[in-house]
Order: sequence, then C-alpha cells, then structure tokens
Amino acid sequence: NDFKIIFKMFNTDFSCLTLLQQNLINNFVPSKPVINQELFDISRSLQNSLTNCKDVNEFYDTLEKFFLTYGVGKFGLNKAFRYENNEICPIIHIGNGRLDQLIGYESQKKILTKNTEAFLSGKKANNVLLYGDSGTGKSSSIKALLNEYYKDGLRMIEIYKHQFKYLPSIIQELQSRNYKFILFMDDLSFEEFEIEYKYLKAVIEGGLEKKPDNILIYATSNRRHLVKQTWSDRQDQDEVNINDAKQEKISLSSRFGVKILYTHPNRQNYLEIVDGLAKQYNLQIPQEELHQKALTWEIRYGGFSGRTAKQFINAMLGR
Repeated sequence: NDFKIIFKMFNTDFSCLTLLQQNLINNFVPSKPVINQELFDISRSLQNSLTNCKDVNEFYDTLEKFFLTYGVGKFGLNKAFRYENNEICPIIHIGNGRLDQLIGYESQKKILTKNTEAFLSGKKANNVLLYGDSGTGKSSSIKALLNEYYKDGLRMIEIYKHQFKYLPSIIQELQSRNYKFILFMDDLSFEEFEIEYKYLKAVIEGGLEKKPDNILIYATSNRRHLVKQTWSDRQDQDEVNINDAKQEKISLSSRFGVKILYTHPNRQNYLEIVDGLAKQYNLQIPQEELHQKALTWEIRYGGFSGRTAKQFINAMLGR
C-alpha cells in the first residue's frame, strides 16, 4: 500500500505548475558541484528506471534490486571511510582512478585483482602488502580497487597506525555488514620505539577473536619487513636470544599472505608511462619533444617513477 502511494506521487502530473516552475524542473541541475560523479550517475540511472516503470510491481522490483545491489545508509552511499572521533566517517572527496590508468605493473595488478575478486566472491583470500620503491603506484593500485569493485560491494576504511588500538572496535562494527571491507593502511612502517604494530599483529593473526570473513587488510610500505632493523640489533649485548628479537621484528610482514613488489621503472618504462598519461589527458605534443622534456624533468625532479611522470604531465598541462 505504501508503494502504491509512492508510485502515484512519483507519476504525478505537474502540468498545473506555472511556466517558471516547469522550467526549473525540466532543466534541473545540481545546486552544488558533483563530488562523487559515479554515485550521482547511479542516482540518475535509478530515477530513469523508475520513470519507465509501468506499474507499482515493476516500481517495487526496481527499488528492491537497487537496494540489494548498493545497500542503504552511509555504507551504501559511500565508497571510502576513515576512523575519527570514535566513529567510521565517510570520505566525500575521492579519486576516480582505475587500474587500467596505472600504466605498467601488469603482473602486480593481476595478483592484486585476483586476490580481491576471490575475496568479493566469498572465497578464501589473503591480506596483502604492497612494498617497494616510492612513487611506483602502490597506493594508487589499492585506491583504484574502489572504483573497479564498488558495485560488487567493496568498501574501504583508511586506518592510521596510531588508531591500531581501536581495530577491535572497528572490526566489531563492520563484521555484521553485508559488504566486503578492506582496511587500508598506507605507508606502513614502524620505528624501534613504536609498539602499535603489536595491535596489528594480534588482529591479523594471533588473537583469540577470529577476523571476520568480510574484512581484509591491504597495506603499502617502502619496507618489506615494516619494523625498522639496525646493524646494532645483530650485536645486541642486552638481548639474550638475539634471533628471537629479529623474529619479533619480521613477524608482522609474515602475517601478510600476499606480498607484491613494486620497483622503479627503467628509462623505457618511464617514457611509456609518460606517453600513456599524455594520451589520457589529451596532451598534444610531438612524442620526440615530449620525451626530451620528460627526461629533463626526471633529472631535475627525482628519478624514474610513475609519480615523477604524473608530476611532469601536470606541469605540462599547467602551461
């Protein structure tokens, strides 16, 4: 009965309105800038589908399918979140990058997507550590997963290491949701005096409470073993069991079942990235001139990397 009323309201004839009011309705534009274009497009698609419904049953089925696919509330209407003020809050401004826009690193992306797709399909999947050189696309690869798999129920929570002590509370809130969550930890590393990694170790594997099947941890780091090690560790006169101390420091990274290495591209790969980005942004410059400028930029601003290539293209677009 409720849907009969809603269906009738949705199909009400507004021809009785004044010409000015009709013009406002027929030429509706958002009153604010569109922040999340994908969600805006999804909402418009729903509106069009409802407009084409012939009866209340079709109207009901369309809404039911929509909410089964995208859900409701903050987890249904947003892709990414962060933990602040003791609650999970949506991140409104997020990038629209996709994996195919990340040029190169095909084998790395294949491993990452295969693990993620297994996770989304309800199969067993591993926590993932992306490690290696800076500026090579580790963080971009993980963030691109949101745009690839949002419609499949993937959501991402950004967690900082000073918040690791709240991980049990965060997991408790997420475990009963009908979504798949990736806890994203960017630029993860620890100095010798930082002990937050112990909370993370317990959550990943080792605590009494089982980590829910709808949660995985994806992290990036420039270090493979995450916890800083020094030469003095090998000659520690205070530690009786030196090997135990070393194992303590590398035990965190061993809890990530999949470890993916990202290294700096060589000269040719760097230029391929530059060419790909120039094509994406429709930058009209002869290739020979583009390569010459890109190599000059690389010498001045930090070596061969995807980040350097992106910064170079940004500079060219700004001229």
